[in-house]
Amino acid sequence: MSEERHGTRRSGGPRKAQEIFDATLDLLAEKGYEGLTIEGVAQRSGVNKTTIYRWWPSKGALLGAALIGARQLDFTPPDTGSLAGDLEALLRTVVTLLTTRPSSDIAVSVLGAAPQSPELAVHIREFFADRITLEQPVFDRALARGELAADTDTMLLVDLLAGAAWVRVVLRQLPLDKDFVSRAVGTVLNGALART
Repeated sequence: MSEERHGTRRSGGPRKAQEIFDATLDLLAEKGYEGLTIEGVAQRSGVNKTTIYRWWPSKGALLGAALIGARQLDFTPPDTGSLAGDLEALLRTVVTLLTTRPSSDIAVSVLGAAPQSPELAVHIREFFADRITLEQPVFDRALARGELAADTDTMLLVDLLAGAAWVRVVLRQLPLDKDFVSRAVGTVLNGALART
């Protein structure tokens, strides 16, 4: 993973970037976006707030960098040998994110705050663009294996799967059945129409 991806740019950067990112996400999970402050991050990370402001001029910019650069949200694309297996692994990652604390608190806080903060919304789009880029090898391999049509909208595919988990867990607050992941992937890949 490049230094730039972790928010410490090749031209330099704070030595304690990970501590800053961890403190940012921990405070977000505890206090929500409204309670997240640069001063609080500085105190928790042991870094002077002027150092944080030098790299990230606002809490939205800091949170955006933390979402992409924090080790606790690190992501390695799966390689199970099949598109269905890879999509199930991706969806299990989303389900774990939404059902395990503190990541569930982080996810809900970030997406809940996005509509009220245009600046944060920009950083959330950057986070999702980063994730889509990291997920791309899953689709490249599926295309090479002949499992995926060349004109497939892979972002829509991911949105359908992740959206199903979000609606079920966060909005409806329902428990996930043991076979939720495999059923969701099967429905998205194969459809729901009766076969004749």
